[in-house]
Amino acid sequence: MLLLLTACQSDQTEAAKPEAPEEKAASESVKETNAAEEDRVKEEGESEAEEPAVEIKKEEASSSTEQEKETKTEEVSSPAEQEEEPKTEDAGSTAVNDEDPLAGYSSNEIEYARVWLQLGPNQEIDELNVRLIPAGTALNPDDDTSAVYPEDVIQLAGSRLVDGSITYSGNGDGTVNVYNVPLRWDGQYPAGKEFYEDLLKQTKKVSIDTGNDEEVIKLIKKIKLG
Repeated sequence: MLLLLTACQSDQTEAAKPEAPEEKAASESVKETNAAEEDRVKEEGESEAEEPAVEIKKEEASSSTEQEKETKTEEVSSPAEQEEEPKTEDAGSTAVNDEDPLAGYSSNEIEYARVWLQLGPNQEIDELNVRLIPAGTALNPDDDTSAVYPEDVIQLAGSRLVDGSITYSGNGDGTVNVYNVPLRWDGQYPAGKEFYEDLLKQTKKVSIDTGNDEEVIKLIKKIKLG
């Protein structure tokens, strides 16, 4: 019994003995190491969690910047477009004002009207009759001794005999050759070849003015091709 009691007391004494300084220091060092490792792992986790948020913020900032640039571009370009619109309207208006009022009529119609306005014996006519006479046609179809026209000619006349007539050929340069022949032949025939040749020699070259466009148009509307 004494031996057992002694052994138990010895065990209790050893258990109650404080830790040696070296063992205590080692234990604290291990704890500090574990704590530092836990802190490092925790910091790395927080760092990884923050990185996506940073990237998202960068993308949002970039998107916002691009939207602001587009908005500024629209604001800058909008006044320029508003300034160009009146210019387009002005150009269209000028084009209408500068349009030739005779553009809708043929060059022949314009020529007939201008010739009559300048040379026609009577300007108060109801209609302007136009007859195209080919080269080789006799000046006076009722006289066998008549000379013939050396070129195609045009005969203009009113609806009445009193309105008179003009027989001419155009040169295409603003001038015409006016023949001295009547609308209706009166007299004794045959008149002879020399008589008609004299008439041909009296043909005159005349420059035709452009005249007044409104008057030209009025006369064009009275034209009747025979």
